Amino acid sequence: MATLTQKFHGLLQHPLEPLFLPKNDGTLFYDLPERFLTSRYSPIGQNLANRFGPNSPASSQVSNDTGVPPTVVTIKDLDELPDLTFATWIKRRDSFSLFNPEHRKAAGKLTKLFLDQPDADRLVDVAAYARDRLNAPLFQYALSVALLHRPDTKSVSVPSLLHLFPDQFIDPAAQVRMMEEGSIVLDENRMAIPIPMNYTATDAEPEQRMAFFREDIGVNLHHWHWHLVYPASGPPDVVRKDRRGELFYYMHQQLLARYQIDRFAQGLGRIEPLANLREPVREAYYPKLLRTSNNRAFCPRYPGMTISDVARSSDRLEVRIADIESWLPRVLEAIDAGFAVTYDGVRVPLDETRGIDVLGNILERSAISINRNLYGDVHNMGHVLLAFIHDPRGTYLESSGVMGGVATAMRDPIFYRWHKFIDNIFIRNKARLAPYTTAELSNSNVTLEGLETQLDRTGGAVNSFVTFWQRSQVDLRAGLDFSAAGNAFVSFTHLQCAPFVYRLRINSTARSNRQDTVRIFLLPRQNEQGRPLSFEDRRLLAIELDSFRVNLRPGMNNIVRQSSNSSVTIPFERTFGNVEQANAGNAQSRFCGCGWPAHMLLPKGNANGIEFDLFAMVSRFEGDNANVNYDENAGCDDSYAFCGLRDRVYPSRRAMGFPFDRRASNGVRSVADFVAPYKNMRLATVTLRFMNTIIDRPTN
Repeated sequence: MATLTQKFHGLLQHPLEPLFLPKNDGTLFYDLPERFLTSRYSPIGQNLANRFGPNSPASSQVSNDTGVPPTVVTIKDLDELPDLTFATWIKRRDSFSLFNPEHRKAAGKLTKLFLDQPDADRLVDVAAYARDRLNAPLFQYALSVALLHRPDTKSVSVPSLLHLFPDQFIDPAAQVRMMEEGSIVLDENRMAIPIPMNYTATDAEPEQRMAFFREDIGVNLHHWHWHLVYPASGPPDVVRKDRRGELFYYMHQQLLARYQIDRFAQGLGRIEPLANLREPVREAYYPKLLRTSNNRAFCPRYPGMTISDVARSSDRLEVRIADIESWLPRVLEAIDAGFAVTYDGVRVPLDETRGIDVLGNILERSAISINRNLYGDVHNMGHVLLAFIHDPRGTYLESSGVMGGVATAMRDPIFYRWHKFIDNIFIRNKARLAPYTTAELSNSNVTLEGLETQLDRTGGAVNSFVTFWQRSQVDLRAGLDFSAAGNAFVSFTHLQCAPFVYRLRINSTARSNRQDTVRIFLLPRQNEQGRPLSFEDRRLLAIELDSFRVNLRPGMNNIVRQSSNSSVTIPFERTFGNVEQANAGNAQSRFCGCGWPAHMLLPKGNANGIEFDLFAMVSRFEGDNANVNYDENAGCDDSYAFCGLRDRVYPSRRAMGFPFDRRASNGVRSVADFVAPYKNMRLATVTLRFMNTIIDRPTN
């Protein structure tokens, strides 16, 4: 009998194959009511059942080969078939975009349909009916959101999008070679197909120096999964999560800071915000991606192209540059006035408590934006204008570029310019807030007397970080539709950092045991020309490496913290774990929650070595405690920094990015000035060096 996880994973994998075809490498069969078949297949339903059903020769072969009977999922007929017309206008093989308001609306309605089912078994039946009638990415997204938010399916892990739609992440030439390998070579003899590094441009293009970041599979998976956990539309209890708008701000602010730090290291200048949508876009981008669903390429953007108003009836899209130009002054007026206005004319303060959260939902125009008519949809419509720069009126029947999808947008250099513009709006609001007071920054009970790092090996170097290339493999069989059964491995090369530990010596003068919070940030010192950065620049580029609670005894406490325990990251297995691992349901392999990929914890740096300031502070637990219990060693609680805690409030009451999210008092000119008055803070000089060598990732 199929488990709940098997039932849903069969619905998710091979998204373009009809559900009546066997899943799980031919071991899982769906027994469907005949009226669940689409119009193409219903006239030959019995023939299909004889060939592919649970009593077919294919099913018998599974028993003969394995000695174990195949797993059969019996789908029950529905008394009343759901009306799916709200979503069927999006063609099954067309592109789907969460930046498109009408697509987002359809996704929200479909998610609600799935959430409204009385139990998980009924959800399986309804999803089985809907699956082959709907746009595949739309179905996958809505069902995944429902699985993450229903109380009776929370144990069902959601497979990575990489395994469902690999075409959004890898060189299409690799997919052709995987199909060739699968057709000719027996499963046990197949080899991994290599994905070349930097295959989208040559070194003649300066921006290609950042391709390792922009085109990293884990980075793009993180962006997709964040939007899965924090959908912008749908039932209120799904969208209205604790500090959702602030997380939208902070997650994007941090990835921008990381991107900028490595731009400096690669000899590239500052990200220039895309503030004028009427100027030609000088950056080109040729994504080299192919939508296998319709065999259409993601269109490139040529140098110097100009953004135009988008009017595409087939996508139900009409976006004018003038709309964004009219919304922006209203948003900025609200920031400068210190309050935004609801539909009913109520003033909502943009203060230090809720202001950034309110603003985040306004700029992304989530369903909980306090006034979508007045403040519009700045962030998403910017994505739309850029995504259709090549065919704004649909004249040439081209789909969106990579800026149109949350799984592909971060590949494009223009993503960072657009988000720098959005980030500057948040900075404008933060600039209104008073600097943190001595009482907020200090901790009279502790002295941070020592801070250093050490590579996690015998005799490991102190205060020295090392990055290198790592070659890894991943099995993409679940996303290869209509291909041979068996494994389909690709190998890819990505950045990795050598494991290290933090060592802190904390002296507590409290009379009893106490709990506090350790916060660790990495701050750049110089720009691409080797010139010192101002304190203002440095605090805005501070990247959070870790934040964790620490139990302190009276007297000296020696704290050792593994880099792999970072509250920012998720381990490799959770980013890239395949469907079989997810089926196992074990906490180490489940793709649960979201988080920055662990292999990208540190910037790349360069071969010459770059000095950074490592900053640590021990903040007062009384100011941090959000009265929520969590265990960073269990479930998905280990990567809350960018993603919060599932179904709970954010574990800290502090503003995200504290203590660097606000401007400092006038007397502060350097990081040393900022730290000097406080014995609960400390700096260490660390060197980051990139080793240009490739090391294979160990396989189990």
